[in-house]
Amino acid sequence: MSRVKLERRPLLGEPTGWSDAVPIILQRIYAARGVFGPEQAEHRLTRLLSPQQLGGMSEVVALLAQAIHDDASIIIAGDYDCDGATGTAVAVRGLRMLGARRVDYVVPNRFVHGYGLTPELVASLPTHAQLVVTVDNGIASLAGVAAAQARGIRVIVTDHHLPGERLPAADAIVNPNVHGDDFPSKSLAGVGVMFYVLLALRAHLRELGRFAANAEPDLSTLLDLVALGTVADLVPLDFNNRVLVEAGMKRIRSHRACAGITALIEASQRSVSTLCTSDLGYAVGPRLNAAGRLEDMRLGVESLLTDDPVQARRYAELLSSINQERRDLQAAMVAEAEAMVASAAGIDTQSVGVTLFEPSWHAGVVGLVASKLKERLHRPVIAFAPAGEDAPELLRGSARSISGFHIRDALAAVDARHPGLIERFGGHAMAAGLSLRAQDYSRFAAAFDAVAREWLNEEQLQAVLYTDGELPAGMFTLDMARMLRFAGPWGQAFPEPLFDNRFECFNWRQMGERHLRLSLRDPRDDALYDAVMFNAYDGQPPPTMLRAAYELTINDWQGRESPRLLLRHIEPA
Repeated sequence: MSRVKLERRPLLGEPTGWSDAVPIILQRIYAARGVFGPEQAEHRLTRLLSPQQLGGMSEVVALLAQAIHDDASIIIAGDYDCDGATGTAVAVRGLRMLGARRVDYVVPNRFVHGYGLTPELVASLPTHAQLVVTVDNGIASLAGVAAAQARGIRVIVTDHHLPGERLPAADAIVNPNVHGDDFPSKSLAGVGVMFYVLLALRAHLRELGRFAANAEPDLSTLLDLVALGTVADLVPLDFNNRVLVEAGMKRIRSHRACAGITALIEASQRSVSTLCTSDLGYAVGPRLNAAGRLEDMRLGVESLLTDDPVQARRYAELLSSINQERRDLQAAMVAEAEAMVASAAGIDTQSVGVTLFEPSWHAGVVGLVASKLKERLHRPVIAFAPAGEDAPELLRGSARSISGFHIRDALAAVDARHPGLIERFGGHAMAAGLSLRAQDYSRFAAAFDAVAREWLNEEQLQAVLYTDGELPAGMFTLDMARMLRFAGPWGQAFPEPLFDNRFECFNWRQMGERHLRLSLRDPRDDALYDAVMFNAYDGQPPPTMLRAAYELTINDWQGRESPRLLLRHIEPA
């Protein structure tokens, strides 16, 4: 396992303009994340970037407006992850709000259709389809777009993934990451792009006089879905995304979320009133993702489209059951992967780009295995599983990366050096997917490791955990925990505050098989603090004197709240 190095997160500028009501510690936390004054922390919807700044938007809204006018059959082609499910729900709900009467959706089954708008998915479209709108996919679907157009179906691509060298010959494309697009924020999730399309379409329909007086649709009712998809997809929470997420969180906390999100929150035993972004990322989002990994994401989309609370609860119970199955399967696969690493002499020091394959693994869960091993080894990891009975000769891989190693570009480099080795690939800087022939696995593993060795140096292979320094004595309070909880929204590239202090381990006990419950004494004032650390017990007691990196959180037990330290890392002090 990689040794973790604790470092103080540097300030990116000096705090200025804050009122005395904002503690200095919070001002410094913000400044370490590029927020230097109150204006940069005011997440008002009026400060959203204009939809008209997105390239291709005028062509997209013109096609959609015409389709609504002609009462055309519109098919939303979504994706099988949380971003895709929420984006599909936003598209269906939003277009219906804006006057479209014939709107339906399809979501590919990863084991039948593959990823995106594939020719196989196009072949399954109903005969009456006239316009396909992709959500969270499509920018790499050259063959699928061509297949749709060959059937006389027009295609609009809305996506946020990085494009390849060629773009699909769609009738219109909107994607902030298309080369030459000047949209200031490249971090919109797929659901965010679709929401922006609806904003622009509403403005266009307004200009055409399509709305009766005081009857313009309120698209802000979709922001709970936008928040969930944005957080779950781990896109960077730049200012624009924080505006979207904060607005969605306010809708949820005020009990105005759609029935499906409310039911999923309740099924995950979280409080609607005090929900935070980590609850979306770790409890709600995985329940939706589980449907796409093991079953059919239509279950997830339907849960987000129903307005019947009873039906929503049924979907939430089913999704929770599938998620538990996913958790059990993931635990078994991760244990097998860790055993592989342990038995392969020196794999965590000799392989820089790590690849793993087990014939019994489930293709829908290998991404989670790659993520866990990436955290343990602090190396880019790709986990593979058989593609399925329909393609027994293929492997599907899911890649997760570390800072400084653009995983999609790395796959592109392998593809350029070894043409034909990879069947297909796509993704982001930190996550990607690919498929290749089973017989080529060993050759790919060597080629991927070679690129990783060239692109990564020893410093980058050192795991660093950045903290916000010491939390001063006397600040371990419930009020401080509450303030930090709601000072975000926290998420990718805008992380929750993480402190590090020196403590004495006054007492500890084991919880379950691998968790720790500790009582920590602060030597500065002899105060005792309750702490927990998950998946940390290895049979050895924690150090008597220790340095801990931790979050100050709220423990809600039987309606009583108290501050608690959630430990992320401990080492002898």
